[in-house]
Amino acid sequence: MPMKLRTVALAALATLSLAACSSQEDKAAEAKADNLEQQAADTSNEAQEKALNAQADAVEQQAGAADAGATPQNTPDTSPSK
Repeated sequence: MPMKLRTVALAALATLSLAACSSQEDKAAEAKADNLEQQAADTSNEAQEKALNAQADAVEQQAGAADAGATPQNTPDTSPSK
């Protein structure tokens, strides 16, 4: 599967997995993470792609820990760049 397609698919999966969370903070964090993942998919620079995906993962993990939902310990790392 091409890297960009995989990244978009994983972003969609992450969105669906967090759909049950309805707080404004969750929605804002997910939008920020999705934006970072899209930027990662759009770049041809592998180092930048990895950095952006790492940022997206961190945003998602912090948001999960903040609302007692997914925590850094149980949130899967969805980065296709690792």
